[in-house]
Amino acid sequence: MATGRLISIIDDDPSQRAALAGFVRSLGYDVRAFPSAEDFLESGELGQLACVITDIHMPGMNGFELTQELNLKFDSIPVIMITARTESSLEERAMSNGATFFLRKPIEADVLVCCIEKVLGE
Repeated sequence: MATGRLISIIDDDPSQRAALAGFVRSLGYDVRAFPSAEDFLESGELGQLACVITDIHMPGMNGFELTQELNLKFDSIPVIMITARTESSLEERAMSNGATFFLRKPIEADVLVCCIEKVLGE
């Protein structure tokens, strides 16, 4: 895995955020975790990003809005959108909003690794 590649994780659920951050960090990536899209956007690290993993449903700015914002400012930051919700329309909406991958919680570790490796070209 490529050390030095920054992956940001945005999830309002503290336990989910910590678990994802710990797992991705264990793969050798630099990780920053944020409780909200607003905190992430204010972090000053946008120019250093290799990938974003974001929950869809969060208070304030949701994952769809965040992805649209990133697509307006940067055209090459891959976004992996995640959700615990089961509505069938969410995947189509995520992909049409510019997500690179869409995953449902609970996330299988090998599937997440595969998605990260694909978006980072590894």
